[in-house]
Amino acid sequence: MPKPELEFFPTENIPWVPVEGAPPGHYQKILTEDPDRMFVTRMLKVDPGCASTETFVHDFWEEVYILEGNQWDGDQFFEKGMYACRPPGMKHGPYRTEGGVVTFEVRYAR
Repeated sequence: MPKPELEFFPTENIPWVPVEGAPPGHYQKILTEDPDRMFVTRMLKVDPGCASTETFVHDFWEEVYILEGNQWDGDQFFEKGMYACRPPGMKHGPYRTEGGVVTFEVRYAR
């Protein structure tokens, strides 16, 4: 099913839900998606003090914009207003956030 046509709407109408398979403290709002084509637009919220110990590698493109807060990705510090575009196969992490972070993400297969 293709992504729906949506005009501006308040995202607070979409609840934060725990991210399946993620550690506690990770929540997402799926804004729109097309599961058949592996296309997701979401907001991700990570609670203060959360951290990972693993490096991540995806088989899809991932674009991330930090809306609020900050995080460490490996030994690099990123904060509000910063952006990343990760192609399939790009390693990132482990990560940690001391004060919490909210991101806007777009993920797609091609």
